[in-house]
Amino acid sequence: MVLENYHVDVDIVESVIKNPNRNDTFASLSNKKLNNTPSHNSSTPPVHLNTRKRIIIPRTENQTTYIKELLQSEMIFGIGPAGTGKSYLAVAGAVDSLLEGKVEKIILCRPAVEAGEKIGFLPGDMKEKVDPFLRPLMDALNDMLPAETVAKKIATGEIEIAPLAFMRGRTLTNAYIILDEAQNTTPTQMKMFLTRLGANSKMVINGDLSQSDLPHGQESGLAHAQKFLKPLKEIPFIEFNESDIVRHHLVSKIISAYNAKATST
Repeated sequence: MVLENYHVDVDIVESVIKNPNRNDTFASLSNKKLNNTPSHNSSTPPVHLNTRKRIIIPRTENQTTYIKELLQSEMIFGIGPAGTGKSYLAVAGAVDSLLEGKVEKIILCRPAVEAGEKIGFLPGDMKEKVDPFLRPLMDALNDMLPAETVAKKIATGEIEIAPLAFMRGRTLTNAYIILDEAQNTTPTQMKMFLTRLGANSKMVINGDLSQSDLPHGQESGLAHAQKFLKPLKEIPFIEFNESDIVRHHLVSKIISAYNAKATST
């Protein structure tokens, strides 16, 4: 286990959880190395994810449920507004699984709808083409692993960055696959992606149904999947709301204001 020689002080953990005014997306604690003598005053929190730089613990009830499903389910949907930690926690789960040897690679995927043009016409190699769309996931990776480790794992293929269109025809085995901004998929794209799941793999599908960039009138693949797959007990849908937003305190108020306006019109 990657962090077997590390611990988090319980008092520190409790102080982080009880402080509602923290502005960071999650409660993260730098690892502190122990000597070989076990400490009776320390332990790791019961629900957490291990990464090279820090231990990630949830700050809300929905985040707790989400992390539990990341640890035990093979396919997980996270749906809700920005700032609820969906993407960050999904990446933490991927790093945890890779470092523990549970999977052989991490695959980061996101539809490139925002570009307004075909991915093939964008300048640069594949990484340069999709990097702007996957920057939030890459930022999370760099927050959990040393930059040189991320670069090395990308070079060796242990971390793969690919646009959604490049998933077609593949069977993804021994992998932790994250589809971010899934509200920008079509139903056909979503079905194609979900059916790529292979042996010993996990899929995490995240999105915000209020932020679709699809053409007006086009049904979101995320909404379509929620409608047809939610009855399946093997596929948990974790639905976040404004109370789960753990960015700046104004973010939840801004989202609530926009939602109220949308409801009244």
